[in-house]
Amino acid sequence: MAEVIFSAVVGDMVGRAISLIAGQFKGQGRTEAKLRRICHMLVKVHSAVEEAKGRHITNYGTLECLSELNNGMYHGRYLLDTVGCREQELEDEQADKVVEQRFSFSLFNPAKRVRIAACAMKSLLSRHDIGVGEEIDRVVEILETVSSDLKEFMMLIQNCQPMHRPLPTNIFIEGQMFGRYVEKERIITFLVHDGGPLTGEKLGVLPSVGDMGVGKTTLVQHVCNDERVRHHFPIILYSNFSYTRAMAWGEAPFVLGSKHAVRDAKKFIESLHVLEEKYLTKRFLLVFEDVDTGKQQTLEELLPILRHGKRGSRIIVTTNSKTVAASMGTVQPVDLKVMPHQEYWFFFKAHAFAGRDVEEDPRMPAAGKAIARKLNGSFFGAKIVGGVLKAHPNPWFWNKVLRSNIGGCLCWAMELGILQILQRIWYQST
Repeated sequence: MAEVIFSAVVGDMVGRAISLIAGQFKGQGRTEAKLRRICHMLVKVHSAVEEAKGRHITNYGTLECLSELNNGMYHGRYLLDTVGCREQELEDEQADKVVEQRFSFSLFNPAKRVRIAACAMKSLLSRHDIGVGEEIDRVVEILETVSSDLKEFMMLIQNCQPMHRPLPTNIFIEGQMFGRYVEKERIITFLVHDGGPLTGEKLGVLPSVGDMGVGKTTLVQHVCNDERVRHHFPIILYSNFSYTRAMAWGEAPFVLGSKHAVRDAKKFIESLHVLEEKYLTKRFLLVFEDVDTGKQQTLEELLPILRHGKRGSRIIVTTNSKTVAASMGTVQPVDLKVMPHQEYWFFFKAHAFAGRDVEEDPRMPAAGKAIARKLNGSFFGAKIVGGVLKAHPNPWFWNKVLRSNIGGCLCWAMELGILQILQRIWYQST
């Protein structure tokens, strides 16, 4: 009787073990299939995005579709670029034992390491990290959604005029803007098309609204430097409204910038009269930066003069206030939000790694990923902190930066004893 019971128990245990092993192999196969599907969809979406960025798209609906494709692409790339990088393992003394679980993907050879990825996923799932499997499913769903109308999107952009673009050799090129492509094209479309919806106004006013540090000024500067804009407007004036109060009292120099500059603040109003007399027969673009509710009144006093300009002239207003944007704009404002973390990570990585292979030390991308999260989408932080990390490419230093208060760059720079490095990076970036 005991032998029968023992045989039954052993048989049941063996059966369970076989089922468990079979389930693990089946799960690994499903994970590998999902990763291959993600890579396959990423190649198609990436090709569509690159093709679209080489076209002058004027339709806002098409630009929104491009924005969704771009976001989906970065979700997929972020998953493949950071899978296996576990933040809680940053300070693990045995990190070298799990090096094989962390890796980076190349978008241009996406199937190269799918099997390695599947093994890493199997290891993570075996530790009951259910969130990893859910994240894979979420990315698959996002890419399937944005890919569903890919053929129709490609047909739409074929009717758009091609643009000359320099051949990209890296994710970050000095003097060029990272991201914000859709917002930039929307602003340019407003500027260079005279038949836009100006609601009966002779002078079109476009507000750009967003929190401090999201890149409003950078975006507008790149728009003003675009060849299409510079060819369309004989006169481009740039005004930093932060000096408005001092300018009114004649206490500070005031620079209009781009093509014309006024060194003496007291002559600013005079320059507007000169503009009225000599230049209002030509199209002009005037940018007012950092307009709040108090400075709005000053700008509204200038608008009667500016409205005498040639039809097709434009004004761009940057502001943190949605109230100012709603009251001053003749078209819907461009609302800039913090860049999604999946996209921001690649901007930060371009500054911190500077072309180095992230596989040289797998602890580095894990630390970098955690640091990027603490920067909360700050472009300034990515340049400054990324530059300091680039100067110290070792995991110990990166983990020390992670543990420091990187919310205030100067504070943590002084804490780490690297203020001189920070100053040198700052002067190089200005």
